[in-house]
Amino acid sequence: MPNGQYGQQETSAGGQWYPPEWPDRIRALADGSLTPVEPRRAATVMLLRDTPDGPAVHMLRRRVEMAFAGGAYAYPGGGVDPRDEDHLIGWAGPSRAEWAERMGTDPATAQAIVCGAVRETFEEAGVLLAGESADTVVGDTTGEDWEAARAALVARELSFAEFLDRRGLVLRSDLLGAWARWITPEFEPRRYDTWFFVAALPEGQRTRNASTEADRTVWIRPADAAAGYDKGELLMMPPTITTLRSLEPYGSPSEALAAADGQDLTPVLARATLTDGELVLSWPGHDEFTKRVRLANPGPANGPANGPANPGPANPGPANPGGAPA
Repeated sequence: MPNGQYGQQETSAGGQWYPPEWPDRIRALADGSLTPVEPRRAATVMLLRDTPDGPAVHMLRRRVEMAFAGGAYAYPGGGVDPRDEDHLIGWAGPSRAEWAERMGTDPATAQAIVCGAVRETFEEAGVLLAGESADTVVGDTTGEDWEAARAALVARELSFAEFLDRRGLVLRSDLLGAWARWITPEFEPRRYDTWFFVAALPEGQRTRNASTEADRTVWIRPADAAAGYDKGELLMMPPTITTLRSLEPYGSPSEALAAADGQDLTPVLARATLTDGELVLSWPGHDEFTKRVRLANPGPANGPANGPANPGPANPGPANPGGAPA
């Protein structure tokens, strides 16, 4: 479940998370005593299905007792497995080279990220975007044999590439669309470079709560989920609510999937400043998340605590995409 971006023991500030350790870490980053960790690659999937009232998205609620973003709603997702880079697999839809061009990376990395998205959707929601051929999708995945394979994937006893090979399956990359990219702030101890995808629930499959990190799952219209967030009823982090709202204009999963190629994949990276005893945290292009907090002990450091807010376009060609999950 990689679309979280905040540290442990969060406290509320202005309706959003404010981990108490942030000011010290931001000061340390500003004065050079803190070296940012390299973000890990991750992928998360906004899984959609048709309803009479429009498309609904599948969301998980992180267990409320969890130190990391407990109680927050998120999408199925998690870290990318490096083992999926080198092993060529059955592949349908846009080629690895086309995915690499769209994502601004190399074909092996693109394959690993797309594999991560499909694998995590299977691990956490029981939905598999793969089939025996380029124009088929597996049906019910709730049998004991499927569950054994899913458990082996969760335990990392089996790579996703090996799983597909053993079952003679083809990954249906045409059922996914890259939608957004968010990178955890540089002052965080755990950092992720997360790719958000959109996908439609395949006919014949159904979701279930297969994640050990979630205590409930829901199918909910994006507008209803956003309204719950605005009322303070549903907790979400900036990447989640932003991508959720971006789905609202689309009247069906197919419309959303068709719109994926037009989405901006420029990475979103938070910027932090400490000025005159005030912490200002902002996400460029997303002013609603700007947070200002007066500090009881402001310390000596002033000025920006992050590097460039915009680390560069996400699809300029064979660029280095940076770290990994978020």
